[in-house]
Amino acid sequence: MTYPPRLSHLATRAVLVAKLRPAFAEAHGLGDEEATQRLDAALSGPLLTELLEAAWSAMKGMKPRLSEGELLDRAAETLGDRPLRPGRKPKGSAAWSAFFVLADIQAGIASDAARRVMESEQGRRMAAEGLAEAGRHIAAELLRGR
Repeated sequence: MTYPPRLSHLATRAVLVAKLRPAFAEAHGLGDEEATQRLDAALSGPLLTELLEAAWSAMKGMKPRLSEGELLDRAAETLGDRPLRPGRKPKGSAAWSAFFVLADIQAGIASDAARRVMESEQGRRMAAEGLAEAGRHIAAELLRGR
């Protein structure tokens, strides 16, 4: 684990689902409830840890002058009274598409063709880019302030 334990107490699975749900729902043409269920299933496994690691890396890159404690305090302040406030919708990109396919794979709903594509070298590269993009989005959501 390359992120402080307190981050996982602040950015819980429910918080991450709330921040990603609008973009995931739009990309898949789903309602909020179904998008929440799929993301929750996707983040029930190792994708949660990978996303937190990507978010922490992005947080440190966004605010390099802040200490670990200050970053976490900023995230706690941002989450404040409404930790489950939906996140902003990012602009679509190939990286986001790859992250959403990765989430579908983790949720067990991706097609065999999608799995095979993501197992290729280019697929693994796109998955890494997608995870980094999602991490930057989560970091921005956690550090945006009230």
